[in-house]
Amino acid sequence: MTPTGTDQRARPLVRRLRRIAGLPSGDAPGEAGARVSHLHRVEQEAAGLDQDETRQLRSVRRFGACGTVLMAVGALGAGAQPVLQNPVYGHRVIGLLSRMPTVALTVAMTGTAMLVIAWLLLGRLAVGRLREGNTPRRLSRSQMDRTMLLWMLPLLVAPPMFSKDVYSYLAQSEITARGLDPYSLGPAQALGVDNVLTRSVPTIWRDTPAPYEPLFLWLGKVIGAVSGDNVVAGVLLHRLLEVGGVCLIIWALPRLAKRCGIAPVTSLWLGAANPLVFLHLIAGIHNEALMIGLMVAGLEICLRAVYDTDPFGMRGWLLLLAGAGVIVASSAIKIPSIMALGFVGVAFARRRGPGLRNVVWVAVLLGAIAVAGQALFAWATDLGFGWVATLGTASEVRSWMSITTLLGMGTGGTGMLLGLGNHTTAVLAIMKPIAFVLVALGVLRMLIATHSGRIHPVGGLGVSLAILVILFPVVHPWYLLWALVPLAAWATTPAFRVPAVAVSAIVCLVGPTPNGGEYPPFVIVEAALAALLTIVVIRQATRRRIEWTRRQPGRTAAPPATYAGKP
Repeated sequence: MTPTGTDQRARPLVRRLRRIAGLPSGDAPGEAGARVSHLHRVEQEAAGLDQDETRQLRSVRRFGACGTVLMAVGALGAGAQPVLQNPVYGHRVIGLLSRMPTVALTVAMTGTAMLVIAWLLLGRLAVGRLREGNTPRRLSRSQMDRTMLLWMLPLLVAPPMFSKDVYSYLAQSEITARGLDPYSLGPAQALGVDNVLTRSVPTIWRDTPAPYEPLFLWLGKVIGAVSGDNVVAGVLLHRLLEVGGVCLIIWALPRLAKRCGIAPVTSLWLGAANPLVFLHLIAGIHNEALMIGLMVAGLEICLRAVYDTDPFGMRGWLLLLAGAGVIVASSAIKIPSIMALGFVGVAFARRRGPGLRNVVWVAVLLGAIAVAGQALFAWATDLGFGWVATLGTASEVRSWMSITTLLGMGTGGTGMLLGLGNHTTAVLAIMKPIAFVLVALGVLRMLIATHSGRIHPVGGLGVSLAILVILFPVVHPWYLLWALVPLAAWATTPAFRVPAVAVSAIVCLVGPTPNGGEYPPFVIVEAALAALLTIVVIRQATRRRIEWTRRQPGRTAAPPATYAGKP
């Protein structure tokens, strides 16, 4: 039967709607199983660095290490020091920078800039030209690991930087240890205003209940049992916990990258060696490190069950349950990581076969695992589900990095200029549910696209977390890593890498001040100008040792083989 004109006009509309929904449009044979997002491109294998490039790597590695050393030294005066038990207070030598705030801030800012520059220079040896894609040669995994370790070491013993959240961790964990409810009492109410732990908590959070899930507070309770009221010991133990999360990222990220046909070293460069990791997960001691580490580790274990074994055999089921348990544990640190379980589910349902019935069956199974896991953590920690009522605590801060909050504040400010009154709070109350609906629709689309085979589960998770971060009412610099880490294992095209690198570098340079609070504007300006001048001098002094400008050497072609990857 010949299609009518109406049918012919309707077909493009149907194909477009199917593409919008994440379903195969039927434009190309085998599209449902082979087509992927335009952000992904398989990377070629590459040979190791030659002698000149290895020499350049050593120089870049030392340059970045000097940067983190300067950060650690600057933190002695410009870091987020505790109010009480400050280990540098009263000492003539190590306390000198605390009496010279502009100098301390200059040293810290110079170190931060050096780390960012070193990371960008390292990218030439890991990725090559961002706009051209593959490089004929790249550094090895062991060279990347040694570089990250060297950059990390000075920050392990430095005072906290860029945030004072770790002091809230200590206070909220102490509330838990005393048998009180951290989800109904703030540090000032539960511990007292004069308590040694409460004194270091920022004023805005002293009367605020804990916004974190039970597993994290239980881990903090264990740390508190070891450190007691010793603030320095508690800070170092919390940093050790977050470094464990970073190690999980380093373990899982290259394995996920291989599944997606991506060079493991390039994924580590963007996802684990990123300055955001050093500044905010290690120096800043944020629990995102543990959340993201458990999330990607659980994702890798689950994908082993789906793709590397018989998913319906004993080993496959054990791997799936173990990986799902790790993901649920990550959500018991911070809830957004539970999203990974959905993408594991659609991948598993696709492996079982087509049809809505398999999707529903897997959704019920993994949903039961998620609910049972959260109930287990609530019962085992004796903290219950009080965290559900405190999830919106972070929204008390209006973040300029949040698009929805920025639009709400801009609309309210425009109303004030027009003489209509300040309606910022009302506009924000409207924007938040709209953003929630948009996030739900975006995640649903990625789930459908993953089930139809148009996008890899790792990519679908990364894009979904990116949508969440973009529309989240509060966005801090370290939130960017929610999406950046999984996307580093999947997205390779310049459309992703160029803005990802640019945003990472800019946010590191213009983000929170090293003390996690505020400086007088003139101090920031003086320190920034002094840091800029110092970087110019350093560049002139190292121009013969470090390849600051890109050269065009005659390089041999890369082998034709590629990282085949797994579905």
